[in-house]
Amino acid sequence: MSDLTKELKEKLFLKRKNGLLTASEEEITKANDYCEGYKSFLNSAKTEREAVKTAVALAEKNGFTPFDRSKSYKSGDKIYFNNRGKTVAFAVIGEEPCESGINITAAHIDSPRLDLKPNPLYEEIELGLFKTHYYGGIKKYQWPTTPLSLHGVFALKDGSVIDVNIGEDENDPKFVVNDLLPHLASEQSKRTLAEGIKGEELNVLIGSRPFKDDEGSELVKLNILKILNEKYGITETDFLSAELEMVPAFKSCDIGFDRSMIGSYGQDDRVCAYPALTAIMNVKNPKKTALAILADKEEIGSCGNTGLESDFLAHIIGDLTKMQGGDTSVAIRNSACLSADVNAGLDPTFSDVHERKNASMLNYGVVVTKYTGARGKSGTSDASAEYVAKIRDLLDKNGIIWQTGELGKVDIGGGGTVAVYIANMGIDVVDLGVPVLSMHAPFETTAKFDVYMCYRAMYTFMQG
Repeated sequence: MSDLTKELKEKLFLKRKNGLLTASEEEITKANDYCEGYKSFLNSAKTEREAVKTAVALAEKNGFTPFDRSKSYKSGDKIYFNNRGKTVAFAVIGEEPCESGINITAAHIDSPRLDLKPNPLYEEIELGLFKTHYYGGIKKYQWPTTPLSLHGVFALKDGSVIDVNIGEDENDPKFVVNDLLPHLASEQSKRTLAEGIKGEELNVLIGSRPFKDDEGSELVKLNILKILNEKYGITETDFLSAELEMVPAFKSCDIGFDRSMIGSYGQDDRVCAYPALTAIMNVKNPKKTALAILADKEEIGSCGNTGLESDFLAHIIGDLTKMQGGDTSVAIRNSACLSADVNAGLDPTFSDVHERKNASMLNYGVVVTKYTGARGKSGTSDASAEYVAKIRDLLDKNGIIWQTGELGKVDIGGGGTVAVYIANMGIDVVDLGVPVLSMHAPFETTAKFDVYMCYRAMYTFMQG
């Protein structure tokens, strides 16, 4: 290769390189240290309600207070908005008025899981079980034989709400969905992979001891209700106004001999929610007001009054802008957003579903995803070239390692994020997040270096 060819290639070619080969040892150590906090967050925030509680507790320790319409806030003040305990937003007031625009990061804190049906408890052949309705896009066959824990709330008619968390402590019982043994599964094995376990077969085993009485039926169910009544004061009727979720009971952990990766349930999208949360905690006196929103319901289309298809974000921007005597519509039009969501990391075992030049890879940094959608970009916002250029410039100027990615091959891939709902408001938005292996599985894998680069990108963007 001639010197001229080498020089031109160096100047003109796109360079993709493992970030761990270019980052300093100090930067890698910072990434590893940062992810210790992330692992703790994963363990304490397995549901959207728990994520909100954990986030609010951290925010209050860092000087954030609930938004109060009767107050006037100045540059540097820290406030938060709690929407029904399932979506939360944090803001640091900027030096410029909100009409000049707000820098927004938006992640989601719900993950695929098994929700209990409204009337879930039953007994059959003297075993107690829960009926479930899966939430979000899952491979149903991955959930049987996985130790599960029960999280959520009973909301009682008197207005009280009882928190439930069983299975996380090492001394707690666990729960499980059973599967057929191979010796008896000849007919089951003929099913397609998608139908290997059917939705109505995701029944959770919760007990086998009958209430001690020689007469009567459903004595196992009675004994379970007796235990729940003694612990929580509830009856079977109270399941009708409960939100109870079955999630994997195991803790987050390091993956690999080199401990370079993290394995855990719920990394989609808490792997972006935690960087957004910790970034806003560290923002001080930004030029523009900084806002981080952690939302519910993304896995089922961002619907409902705690999802980003609602007007909650617009109301927050309105509250902040009106407080300063400004015009909400002007503030919205001048705002910008990083939609903090994951992308599919390239897995060598299943690489045929990716187009390698446009696939994200572990340890190559945070992923900028210009569009998601399916096939002909259906259901995506498709960020403008001008806005992507601004984000490129921001990342490069601040030494943040980043890459681009699509969600699989054109006619194979597809998916959505909250970006489309924020774009519908007229806000510039692009997806930026972490590549994930085994996305939507009960146990997902990410690289520590990418998580840290995601934090750095969100902090730099919101700090302004």
